Amino acid sequence: MVSGTMSGMGPLVGDDGVARCPWAGAAPSTMRDYHDHEWGRRVHGESAHLERLTLEAFQSGLSWSTILAKRPAFREVFCGFDADRVAAFDDDDHARLMADARIVRNRLKVSAAITNARATVALRADGGLEAFVHGFAPAEPPAWHDTDEMATTSAESTALSKGLKARGFVFVGPTTMYALMEAIAVFDPHLVGCHARGSAALASNA
Repeated sequence: MVSGTMSGMGPLVGDDGVARCPWAGAAPSTMRDYHDHEWGRRVHGESAHLERLTLEAFQSGLSWSTILAKRPAFREVFCGFDADRVAAFDDDDHARLMADARIVRNRLKVSAAITNARATVALRADGGLEAFVHGFAPAEPPAWHDTDEMATTSAESTALSKGLKARGFVFVGPTTMYALMEAIAVFDPHLVGCHARGSAALASNA
């Protein structure tokens, strides 16, 4: 779930007359654009999935708006999240990343991004990261009406976390994986009444 969700709230109508999940805000913003055009929509391809997994790990303890602001830099320094290129990073690359103030300079998270790129390459033999993650879609997707009904983990996100850890991934706890599942439309995370509900089958424009 995107951080900053307000308690007990249903969709809010913005200044444009459109109802949205309350964290998206009533006025135009980066968060509103993310909500309208990306969150809860499918992404396709290995690099897109590795990017979302990596950014969700970096977001832990921070606001999502901070991650979005740094996203262009993340994409640059992690070579567009090309798994093969990131998997080849060495100690010099790690030091380079830790010296780059444009991204989140957390040693464990930087190491995790490299480890997860290597695990992503290895996972190709088992169908690849995209198929693996979407294989944990819930049989009965949620249909929340307000933020109090929303969850932060599920049996499926816990199983996904365990499955990825067994394949060498790190920083993939159940809460982080739940946020990933929401973001890439493993299920539709939008509240009932939000204009974006039902857009899960659409592709993200990011």
